[in-house]
Amino acid sequence: MLGEGYGVRTLPLRPDVEGEVVATLVRRRAPGGSRRAVLYVHGFVDYFFQTNLADAWLAAGYDFYALDLRKYGRSLREHQTPNYTESLEDYDEELDAAAKLIREDEDHDVLVVMGHSTGGLITSLWAHRRRGQGVVDALALNSPWFDLNASLFQRTLGTAAVLRIGIVRPRRVVGKLGSAYGHFLHRETGGDWDYDLAWKPHGGYPVVAGWLAAVRRGHAELNRGLAIDCPVLVACSDATSNPVKEPGRISSTDVVLDVGHIAARAPRLGRLVTLVRIRGGIHDLALSPEPARSEFFAELERWREAYVPKGRTEP
Repeated sequence: MLGEGYGVRTLPLRPDVEGEVVATLVRRRAPGGSRRAVLYVHGFVDYFFQTNLADAWLAAGYDFYALDLRKYGRSLREHQTPNYTESLEDYDEELDAAAKLIREDEDHDVLVVMGHSTGGLITSLWAHRRRGQGVVDALALNSPWFDLNASLFQRTLGTAAVLRIGIVRPRRVVGKLGSAYGHFLHRETGGDWDYDLAWKPHGGYPVVAGWLAAVRRGHAELNRGLAIDCPVLVACSDATSNPVKEPGRISSTDVVLDVGHIAARAPRLGRLVTLVRIRGGIHDLALSPEPARSEFFAELERWREAYVPKGRTEP
C-alpha cells in the first residue's frame, strides 16, 4: 500500500474484553542504514499513510517507523470497536514494544518520537512517564491535541458529565466529527492525498463517552504540567477556523483544533520546548498546501539539527 521499501510487523498485545489486540509497526530504512530512528504516531480516526513525511526523515538519514495503534488502521480487527480505549495509558504497551524493538533489536541509539493530534497527546504523556529512562531522545508534535476545540461550558461542565457517563455507559455516543476536513484532504473529493477510507472515513467514527473521558483525563494531566526531559518541538498552524462558517479557509487553517490552546499549553510539557506557528498550515501540517508544507519541513529540520543528538558514528 505504501510502495517499495516499506515493511510491516505485527506486535501482539495483551487481549482485552473484545478479544485479540495487536498494533502494527511500519518500517522503512534509510539508504545505507542508520542508528538514528524516528517513530511516528498518528491521530484519531487516522493511520500512517503520509509517505512524504517518511521521505523527509529518510533524507535526513533516519530510519523511519510508524505505529498504527491498537484498533486503528492496519491494527483494526473485525471484532473490535474502531479506535476505542478507556485509558490512554493502554497505548504504553505498544509504544514500549516499538521503542524496545527499535533500540534493542534493531540497534538504534537515537530515537525521535513524533505524534500528530491525539498521537501528540498520547506520546507526550508516555514520554513524561518514561522520563529518566533514556527511551526518548526528542519529541516532535504536529498539531497535538491539548484541549477540546469547544466552548468553555463544554470544556468544563460538559467534561464533568462525560466523565460520569464514561463510568456507567462508556460506549454511549456523545458526539461526532465533521466531514469537511476529510473531504478536503482526499483525492476522490478534490484533495491531494490518497488513503483508505475504511480506516479514515470522512465523518470519522462516533465519539463515545469512555474514549472521550480518557482523552479529557489526559488533557487534565497535561494541563497540570508534565516533566518531559528531552527537547520538544510543538508545531501548529497560525490560525483556527470553523469549516461550516468559513469554508474558504479550510485550506489554510486548522479546522479541527484550537491552535491557541496548543500554543498556551506547550510550555507545560517540560523545560525545553520550541513552539513554531506555520502560516497557512492545516491540521496535519505534513499535508498542508504549499508553501506551508515546505515551511513545516524546514522548521522540523532546523529544530532537529539544533536539538536532536547525533548518536554514535554511522556504519
